[in-house]
Amino acid sequence: MEVREILRNNLERITSQIADACRAAHRDPAEVRLVAVTKTVSSEVAALLTELGVCDLGESRPQELWRKAAAIPQARWHLVGHLQRNKVERTLPLVTLIHSVDSWRLLAAIEAAAQKINRIADVLLEFNLSGEPAKHGFVPEQEAEVPDVLAGLHYVRVRGLMTLAPLGTDHESARPTFAALRHLRDRLALRLAGTPHTLHHLSMGMSNDFRGAIQEGATLIRIGTALFAGLSDAHATTA
Repeated sequence: MEVREILRNNLERITSQIADACRAAHRDPAEVRLVAVTKTVSSEVAALLTELGVCDLGESRPQELWRKAAAIPQARWHLVGHLQRNKVERTLPLVTLIHSVDSWRLLAAIEAAAQKINRIADVLLEFNLSGEPAKHGFVPEQEAEVPDVLAGLHYVRVRGLMTLAPLGTDHESARPTFAALRHLRDRLALRLAGTPHTLHHLSMGMSNDFRGAIQEGATLIRIGTALFAGLSDAHATTA
């Protein structure tokens, strides 16, 4: 089976699952955007996704995003993994959205880089709600700091929140974590009403748990494994 056909079949299956999850949650599927996380595949495979109508592509590593964005400039690129401050200036002009702002120092670096190129940077704040030490993100206790910090920003707009479910969870067992992010977003949205920070997006849910994320209000789901299932090692990234 050709790569394009494998991708098309996987995409059709995932799209159907998204629609089913939205119906169960009484949501419009148009409210949920698929971000294809391409870290395991080559630029050639990632480019096929844009031909199949998937224009939002995500990368976990800035260096890999730089390489693929040069090869696939027609995509809307999302940085979904940890971003070091020394990589902000090169990354910022290439991305539509940074999902993984996990510290105030990183947020300040993005503000400075955005000011330097005179553009607005759209970001999400990443919260570690599972408490796992290996994960990045703000801890829940930092919720109270958010409005004061965001009040000092001029070139950054916080568009929502992002989280990862605990390792090993499935659609149902991940739902409490996703619900916690939704409640956190709702509380912050009230405190930020009237500011430029709209907090519309909830980036949560991956291949093993995106249906549970949709049930709890996800607007951005980050899918990699399920989308590229069935591809051979020959189509893996060479980086």
